[in-house]
Amino acid sequence: MIDSLFATIALLLLTAAGFSAYKTRAIERTYPNIGELTDVGGYNMNALHLPRPATPDLPALVFIHGASGNLRDQFEAFAAPLSCRAEMLFVDRPGHGYSERGTAENALPSGQADAIAKLMDRLGIKSAIIIGHSFGGAIAAAFGVRHPEKTAGLLFLAPATHPWPGGVDWYYTLAAMPVFGWLFTRLLVMPIGLRRVENGTLSIFHPNKRPADYIAKTAPELVLRPQTFRNNAADVVNLFAYVSAHAPRYREIKTPTIIITGDSDDIVLEELHSRGLARDIPGSELVTIRNLGHKPDYITTDVAIAAMERLAGQQRDLQKLAAQAEIRIANLAGEMSGRESSSQAVTTP
Repeated sequence: MIDSLFATIALLLLTAAGFSAYKTRAIERTYPNIGELTDVGGYNMNALHLPRPATPDLPALVFIHGASGNLRDQFEAFAAPLSCRAEMLFVDRPGHGYSERGTAENALPSGQADAIAKLMDRLGIKSAIIIGHSFGGAIAAAFGVRHPEKTAGLLFLAPATHPWPGGVDWYYTLAAMPVFGWLFTRLLVMPIGLRRVENGTLSIFHPNKRPADYIAKTAPELVLRPQTFRNNAADVVNLFAYVSAHAPRYREIKTPTIIITGDSDDIVLEELHSRGLARDIPGSELVTIRNLGHKPDYITTDVAIAAMERLAGQQRDLQKLAAQAEIRIANLAGEMSGRESSSQAVTTP
């Protein structure tokens, strides 16, 4: 009886591990690396580097994705509308996408900021406007503090930069643990995570509409690969202590800074993080957009690009553009509500 039970458990574990390994390979076939690996001192960073165009009107731009993401997220938002306007670098953060994790310091925003600075050196990018979304905001802030000579400007999009009440989701804590985390990520994360991708990406955009092709274009499933998920979990688990210790240093940032946030962000509380940055960074400008969730990079791309132009010294009224974006968001919400009402009216007996 006991032998049969152990045999059943062993079979289930082997099946789960086999499924995870199979799906990892399938995900990588579906979403192959679109960047290029560069040695930054004993490990490889992956990035998609769009070289300086013949007649740029913006400085170089470096894009840093958030938690659970990869370089495709910011690439899909900004590469096309900024085509031929600037040299652009879309980075897989250390341990994410196709970048190797590297040193132990890369489990902290400061280490990842240093890794991006090394990558810029390898690619000949002397300075750039640094754009950080969500978790990438903590790295952008660390970059501004640690590498001011490379920072032509800072643009924060729905950033996570300050201590917050409560902890992190249980699965991050479990995945970051030494032994149980290794088992959890190789047995359970893949089957559970695949079922949550749809609703998870919808919640990131809420209350705004997620683009229909967002999953296909940005490859969020890449984070479900065991080691990537462990790296992501370690990042998230370490963030609270890190920002608690380092947020007081934000006042050292002297570079031009703009923060774009939504007042309906359920992922990162704008009253703590974005307002905190505006308070802590002298001379920064806060742009708050009503009814905007956690994805200003996609929902208000035009405002984000105008902020880059502003950081480059061009005249842009960001508050006026934000007001126009609010009208656009309200109109889209009204159209969605109208379509849902019409659908209900047709299907109601």
